[in-house]
Formats: sequence, structure tokens, C-alpha cells
Amino acid sequence: MKAIIMRNYKTIIYLNLVLLFISCGEKNQTRAVSEENPWDKMEAILAATKEPTFKNVNYSVLDYGAKADGKTMNTEAFRLAIKACTENGGGKVVVPTGKFLSGPIHLDNNVNLHLEEGAEILFSTNPNDYYPLVHTSFEGMELMNYSPLIYAKNKKNIAITGKGTLNGQANNTYWWPWKGKTSEGDVYGYKPGEPSQLDSLNLPALMKMAEKDVPIDKRVFGNNKYLRPNFIEPFDCENVLIKDIKIINAPFWIIHPLKCTNVIVDGVTIDSHGPNNDGCDPEYSKNVIIQNCTFNTGDDCIAIKAGRDHEGRKVGIMSENIVVRSCKMIDGHGGVVIGSEMSAGVKNVFVEDCFMDSPQLDRAIRLKTNTKRGGTVDGVYVRNIKVGKVKQAVLHITMNYSVYAGQKDGNFIPKIKNILLENITVENAGKYAIFADGLENSPIENITFKNVKIDTVKENFSLKHVKNLKLIDTYINNKKVNLTSN
Repeated sequence: MKAIIMRNYKTIIYLNLVLLFISCGEKNQTRAVSEENPWDKMEAILAATKEPTFKNVNYSVLDYGAKADGKTMNTEAFRLAIKACTENGGGKVVVPTGKFLSGPIHLDNNVNLHLEEGAEILFSTNPNDYYPLVHTSFEGMELMNYSPLIYAKNKKNIAITGKGTLNGQANNTYWWPWKGKTSEGDVYGYKPGEPSQLDSLNLPALMKMAEKDVPIDKRVFGNNKYLRPNFIEPFDCENVLIKDIKIINAPFWIIHPLKCTNVIVDGVTIDSHGPNNDGCDPEYSKNVIIQNCTFNTGDDCIAIKAGRDHEGRKVGIMSENIVVRSCKMIDGHGGVVIGSEMSAGVKNVFVEDCFMDSPQLDRAIRLKTNTKRGGTVDGVYVRNIKVGKVKQAVLHITMNYSVYAGQKDGNFIPKIKNILLENITVENAGKYAIFADGLENSPIENITFKNVKIDTVKENFSLKHVKNLKLIDTYINNKKVNLTSN
């Protein structure tokens, strides 16, 4: 009898151990599945990235001598208000209703520059007002140049908020002609024979300096070099908020977080159609949320950057954990873009619940690099996107992108992998559903279309050196297209 009891007891212990083992296995399996779900990463980024908070104290620029007549230069009034605010522990620097002319505005720790509804800051079109030169960046290369219109260097807890307008006043007379003649033939007021950034002592000189590791303090540009200033540039900052404002008429890149951590761009409207008027360009930055915004631009709506060529590789800071959601893209070269300045690499980009539509929007999702840029893109996840009309493609990827003639060939082989588009509806995709141009020694890897419906497109695909393309529940021109390609 005792033997039977002992056998039953041992059996029960054995069964319990088996069940415990199975239970642990199921938990580990669940954890593994969870880790493989990229959207869990997005939720973690959203949870970790919070808006900065500020003391409930207001500093009106009117109290520091500002005049809302659109003519008086208010640079000093802004400086004094920001100085008082930060020295007293921070708060809100208030710009009331009216038009305020100013040179560059430099933010400081714990300062929220707040534009009330009806407030407009008009930025000077005189390049001399953007002296002294500051440490900034131009097309992925650092230099000493004109101050960005709004700038912060090595600051924490800064913001630009409110229902007012930031007006860069750039047009075919001011700033834009400096671009010179573009490859598309647009001139933006430039006349042949006039100086531009393309002259040998200007942008080409900066490119050579960057390749030769010339120290930043020796890369002095500014007057007579024709490199336009960025509009908003937090540089090496932490906890940045840009919310609700409208931005128009930018000289160059519009919102450019550079080497920043924890950035939120929320509810911003951008309407600016000049050359290189990218809407938002996070570069060497981590944990960036771009949400509820409207982009109507002369270049890419959102362009994720990570440095250019040798300098980007030397800096070596990836842009990662970028979330774009609930945004509207109208005109632009691309809706959400990576590159071409992305030599340090980009990973973990998430795009959801966006609407893209314009006959002047070239592509929905775009990745661009070449063998001078190099760099790795790993993980671009797109879901729940509605596209009306684009000119060229829903997904456009090239490893043969050329910015300037003769500049694309090099020895730095880029890598692009893990691209997912799911739950996408498109009315008119233009030329291609997917354009993917890889390299023989570095094919584009792991593109998946899942539950994608494209009503009209001229051609399904243009594919070169692509490895592991999967189409799941995908309809193109009203026909189901099933494909699993290695």
C-alpha cells in the first residue's frame, strides 16, 4: 500500500514539474513573440518620451521692451525675457498678439517660448542679424555658420508652443536664391551668374573640410558663403517640445533636432515651399515623436538623417526610435523619408495612422543612400496609412541616390533591411507600388507588404537586387498579388 502511495506521489510531482516546465516554456514563448513584434517597441518609446514641464510663471516680451509693430527689431527684448526666465528657474516667455520682428532667438534651460493666438514672429531677412556665427550644421556637416532662427545648444527642458506663427520671410528675393539652380530646374529667384551655395568656395569647400576632418572652429562660413540657416535647431538638447505653432517661409530645413534625446513635435503646421524646405529632420537623435502635424513642403515632409559621409561615420550616433503618427502630408518629395544624409545609420522607425495625398507628393515612404553615404537602415514599420495620390511610388528605396553629379560612387556599402507596410490603402500610386534599387553586393532585404490595397498604379514593381520580398493579402489594380520571393 505504501509503495502504491509513493508511486502516485512521485507521479504527481513529476506531472507538476512537467506542467511547470510547459508553463515556463509558454511564458518564454510569449515573451519571444512579444519581442518580435515591432509595435511593442513603439509603445515603449511613446511611454518613455514625455513632454517637459515648466513653472507656472509668465514673462511677457512686452515687459522687456518688445514692440508689436512688425518694424522694430526685438532681438534684445527676446534675449532679456529668456534670460530672466531661465535665471529664475524657468517658465513661459509669452509673445502676445501682434507682429514682432526679430533676429535669432536662443532658448535656454526650462524656457517655453509661447506664442499666443494672433502672435507672429517675423524673422529678419538681413544675414548680418544672424551673427555671431554659431556651431550648427548644413546638410549633415557641422560648421560655424549663421545662427538658426531659433537655436538652443546643450540645453534641457525647452519648448516652443502656442497658436501663433513663426515666419522666416524667405522667398524668391531673400534666402531661397542662394540655393542656385536645382537639379529639377527650379531657380527660386536665382539668376545665372549670381553667387550661390554651389560655388566652389561654399558648399563644395565644406564638403572637402568634412572629408579631411578639419576642426569645426576652422570651418567658418557666414557672409558671402551662401549657406542658409536652419529654422529651428535644438543642438545636443534633452527634453524638447514643439507644439501647436504654425511655421511658414523657411530659409532651409525647418525643424532640425540635432544630437537630441526625447523630442516631441506635436500639432505643428508647416507650410513652406522653398528649396530644401524639409519639414522635420531629426538627426543623430533618439526617442523622437512627430504627431498630429500637417506638412506642406518644398522638399521631404519628414526626413530622418544621421550625418553625411565620413563625418557621419565618425560621429557615429544612430538616429533611432522615431515615431510618426496621425500626421498629414500634402506637397513634398516624400511623406516619410530616410536619408540621404544617414551615414551613421537609422533604426526603429514607426509610422502609423497618417494621411498622404497631393499631385505634388512624389512618394509615400522613401529611403535613399549611396556608396559614399553608406550606413544601415534596420527597421521601418508602417501601418494604417491612407494614400490618395502620389507621383512615383508607395515605397521607394534606392542605394544609388546622387545628390551632386559625380558624388555617388564610393567604397561604403549601405545596408537596408526589415521594411514592413501593413494595412495600407492607396487610390493612385503613380508609377510603381514598389521601387527598390539595391546593390548586387548588398541587396535590400526583407520587404513585406501585408493587407495593402492599391487601386491604380502604372506598374506593380521595379525591383533590382532585392532579397526576400513578401506580399500578403495585397491587391494591386484590383488583382490579388501573392508573392514570396527569395
